[in-house]
Amino acid sequence: MSTLYTAKVAVEGGRNGIARSADGRLETRLAFPVALGGTGEGTNPEQLFGAGYAACFASTLEVVAKADGLKLPQVSVDAEVDIVQTDGDMDLAVRLSVRAQGVAKATLESLIAKAENACPYARAVRHNVKTIIAVLT
Repeated sequence: MSTLYTAKVAVEGGRNGIARSADGRLETRLAFPVALGGTGEGTNPEQLFGAGYAACFASTLEVVAKADGLKLPQVSVDAEVDIVQTDGDMDLAVRLSVRAQGVAKATLESLIAKAENACPYARAVRHNVKTIIAVLT
């Protein structure tokens, strides 16, 4: 294994704290969402995870499309990240909605299947997080 990039982030105060990246590009207040009894006056780990997963998946779709000789115009991925309770434990569940203007549904579904095997986020959560990916036309 060869490390290509390392993101360094420090959090002080947990879910009601501050997250800062070592390079200074990220500094954000964290807060429990209102639905979990918090103030909602900051972002939360689920929003950050959703943003990372959606961005990574969209970029991976473009890479696998290029490998197939295709160019994807205007790819967009929306992420919904749920905190769910199962057997007394809290887990995550993710729904990704994928759009690629001007691409046939069958073609996009094929690219999504390839991206699921190539995207670092998708691979990391494969057996741990229930993930549903929908194609929007």
